[in-house]
Amino acid sequence: MTSFIIGESAKMLELKSLVKVVGPSLAPVMLTGETGVGKDVVAQDIHRQSLRSGPFVAINCAAIPAELLESELFGYEKGAFTGADRARMGRFEMSNGGTLFLDEIGDMPLALQSKLLRTLENHCIQRIGGNREIKLDLRLICATHQNVEQMVEDGRFRADLYYRLATFPMKVPPLSERREDIALLLEVMMASYLERQPGAVPPRFSPAAVEALKGHDWPGNVRELRNVLERAFVLFSGREISGRNVIENLLRLRLPEANSQAENDALWEAAGSFDSVAPPLLEASNGTAPPKPEDFRIWFRHNDEIDLRGFIRDVEVVLIEAALTAKDGLVSHAADALKLRRTTLIEKMKKLMIERPSLD
Repeated sequence: MTSFIIGESAKMLELKSLVKVVGPSLAPVMLTGETGVGKDVVAQDIHRQSLRSGPFVAINCAAIPAELLESELFGYEKGAFTGADRARMGRFEMSNGGTLFLDEIGDMPLALQSKLLRTLENHCIQRIGGNREIKLDLRLICATHQNVEQMVEDGRFRADLYYRLATFPMKVPPLSERREDIALLLEVMMASYLERQPGAVPPRFSPAAVEALKGHDWPGNVRELRNVLERAFVLFSGREISGRNVIENLLRLRLPEANSQAENDALWEAAGSFDSVAPPLLEASNGTAPPKPEDFRIWFRHNDEIDLRGFIRDVEVVLIEAALTAKDGLVSHAADALKLRRTTLIEKMKKLMIERPSLD
């Protein structure tokens, strides 16, 4: 059976294996992980592996006011409260024979946690305002981005409910721990986007652009990557995206330059010799040594303007890469050559997506 889970990294392959193992069982599953990692996708995959004939029903406990969550879950009888002019089935009944996915279970009020525990123990519910026991046959999957164990210690989550729900705990890794999956995720997301909008002209991510994406921290995880891709469709429809475009336009949301973009892209991605970046400055120093700060005064004899931040960044890239090459890839020695602290150089390398050279 084809998995909904996208990724071929070691952590995702392990996750897929766990899903295959737990899927056919009836064990409750507790999914943990940062916001946006795709816990809902994993829950749907577990449901598919279970081969249960009933539906997959999801509810976000954090998105519904506490006073309404109980009626959403358990349903109500006609006349149960003001405005209940007819009986209504809750999510538990809707998922009978299938799977109920309780997202953000950590936001469920304590009073409702007690009722949920009773439901799990008795395998039946009562609608609000009713006295009839309704038997249930469902699989329960919960998810949260919070530290539920800490919430148990703080008295904000029932310990007995936690241990009942966490029969099979599974952590969904953040995107920052599986960056090698980014290219595949982009491919699948782009196909999905074009399916929804057939007339759209897709952008093209260059190898440097993919590497730039891999260098990002991804605090918003897969959800943030999806947003970046949709941004790329708007800003770079039918165009190739460079590494600089990723940083300047997709992650920082700046409009791409209308003129001389190709030239700037080449400078950024090549990060070549200094004479390709600033020929007028080397002209002033006769090409025998890096220019002195005073040499920059002649810039506007040859150019009308300068992207100062971009230029300084490009110079940093060139000099750091040169120092690393000269020092056989030893970061501490390169830091000494650049008169930087080792930790400062490491941070700059991360920010500028510079890797140590592979020297034979």
